[in-house]
Amino acid sequence: MSNKVIYAIYNDDDILMDAVKKTRAAHHHIEEVFSPFPVHGLDKAMGLAPTRLAICAFLYGLCGISFGTWMMNYIMIQDWPQDIGGKPSFSYIENMPAFVPIMFEETVFFAAHLMVITFYMRSKLWPFKEAENPDVRTTDDHFLMEVAVNDNEAELVSFFENTGAIEVKVIEKH
Repeated sequence: MSNKVIYAIYNDDDILMDAVKKTRAAHHHIEEVFSPFPVHGLDKAMGLAPTRLAICAFLYGLCGISFGTWMMNYIMIQDWPQDIGGKPSFSYIENMPAFVPIMFEETVFFAAHLMVITFYMRSKLWPFKEAENPDVRTTDDHFLMEVAVNDNEAELVSFFENTGAIEVKVIEKH
């Protein structure tokens, strides 16, 4: 099996969307699409599964509110109870209305920070990582669709030329 891929380059996002739909209809495997800006509906057109990052955000928020609740209970009720403004700290439930802003902030803090870390890990974006952009024009005004070649190179080249690609290249990946 060869490691060849085809780079089909487009200069319009509508033409790209049509090409992605035609490519999927022809049962060719799209490896990746590089775009200078988010194209609405491209993920569905490519057949990508919905993201599960929202589930992670919810779980991280639960961790945050749990940590905040434990922290306030330990600090304000168990370890160092104080009579603040005539309100004694006998139990967490009695003082919970005063703790609501802290619980909210802990939820947001944990969800936001852990989501950034999760996004970088999921995207494989590490410090000092080399860019994987195959064509510098995709950061400005062009779109690139990368499709795997399976002993059908000539057929794919003509197929992508007919989808409106302004340039079609066959590349040997290493």
